[in-house]
Order: sequence, then structure tokens, then C-alpha cells
Amino acid sequence: MDILTNIPLLAALFGILFAQFVKIPIAYLVTRKIDWKLFTSTGGMPSSHSAAVTALATAVAFETGLGSPLFAVAAIFSIIVMFDASGVRFQAGQQAIIINQMRIDFQLFVNQSKGWAQKKDEEKINELKTLLGHKPSEVFMGALTGIFISIIIYVFII
Repeated sequence: MDILTNIPLLAALFGILFAQFVKIPIAYLVTRKIDWKLFTSTGGMPSSHSAAVTALATAVAFETGLGSPLFAVAAIFSIIVMFDASGVRFQAGQQAIIINQMRIDFQLFVNQSKGWAQKKDEEKINELKTLLGHKPSEVFMGALTGIFISIIIYVFII
């Protein structure tokens, strides 16, 4: 099966898995709490989006060279994904924080007027997801992660 020998694809997938996994010990160092949900969540340090696309672009560079059209596509794709991760998605997360605070304030009002505290958890509304995008430092560290993964694969493994 050719897909199992597609090193750029495997490097990108490993970049995602590695970046998602490493979020757990990094968050533990900051919060002193282990949160396994970080493995499947978006946002956080490092950006798995950045790790994936830079691992892909770096692997494509190893396979086809920096002057190839395929590398140009992978590089521009990487830039767009990283820009989106640190721009649009990050701002959406910031808006979700404000909306969640508005919901908390509204819930406090409802609680005071209609006994919100007596309702079951299933009856309460879930919060909007605030950890959607990345800070520039998270994107940068994700990008370095992906680049290093492909370099290690091509220099030490292949």
C-alpha cells in the first residue's frame, strides 16, 4: 500500500499526534492538573495545525526540493493555515469568552429569579468553546515542532 510509504503524509499525521499529546504535559506544568481532553481539543501550546502543515511542507521539500511547484503549494498552504489558526480562529475564541461571560451574567439573573440552581446539569446550556485558535507563540512552536519532526524523519530514520 503506497499510502503507508507516503512519508510527507505520515510526517504530517505524526506532527498532529505529537503536538496534541505534548499539550498535556505542557498544561500540567502550568496548571498542575492533568487534562486528557487536551489530546482531542483545539487550541493550546503547541499548535497541531502548524505542526502538521510545516511537517508536510518540510517533508515535501525533502522529497521534491525547495524549487518544486509541490513545495510551493505546501508552503503557501502552511502559511494560510497558520494565519487562520492565529487570526480568525483565535478571535473567534476571544468572542466566545465574552459571550460565555454574558451567558453567565444572564444565568445569574435567571438563577435569582427562577431558581436556576435547582435544575439538573442536563437542563443547562453548554458553554461555547473558547479555545479555538492559537496565539502567535503557539503557532510558531507548532511550526517548529512540525519542521523538526520532518527533519528527524529524513535525517535519522530514512
